[in-house]
Amino acid sequence: MSEIEEPVSLPDLGEDIDNETFGQVYAMDEDDDHEFSLEIVKEFFEQAGDTFTQMDAALAEEDLEELSNLGHYLKGSSATLGLVKVKDSCEKIQRYGKMEELDGSPQADEKLCLDRIKEAIEQVKIEYKRVERTLKDFYDLPIDDDDDNPKEEEEEDKKDEDVAPSEAEHDKDDKGAEPEKSA
Repeated sequence: MSEIEEPVSLPDLGEDIDNETFGQVYAMDEDDDHEFSLEIVKEFFEQAGDTFTQMDAALAEEDLEELSNLGHYLKGSSATLGLVKVKDSCEKIQRYGKMEELDGSPQADEKLCLDRIKEAIEQVKIEYKRVERTLKDFYDLPIDDDDDNPKEEEEEDKKDEDVAPSEAEHDKDDKGAEPEKSA
């Protein structure tokens, strides 16, 4: 058996991303075509956004089991890409959701676990934004400066426009009938 050598040399992606792990994903691309790894990264971005939304909802409901499951889910996909700090924060969410300390020992204080999860979610979102920026820069993708999802904001604006009454509706009385015109 021969060892597989990494065919590409990656720039240092910083302390948030393990170059060796990310390099293994990147090495799966066709020669100069980086569509495969780019698609994996884009899918991770989408998955992370959805998972953060679900985490926020589970935190509001104080659903420790769901928080643990979501932490586990995002931990795996971030580990695949070598996003070490995101992975580590997700590990915290998973452990605290199981009412465990980081070493796996039991933690009986539910409120303490929820407080720790809240802190870990805030931290993982910061770490995620850093790796998102780094990877978008690496792939020459546009970088959003907003913390919110601009696509969701556009959809909300459209909904608001759809609800606004038209001029014709404005001219109707309270019962929906058009006012009589005087001659």
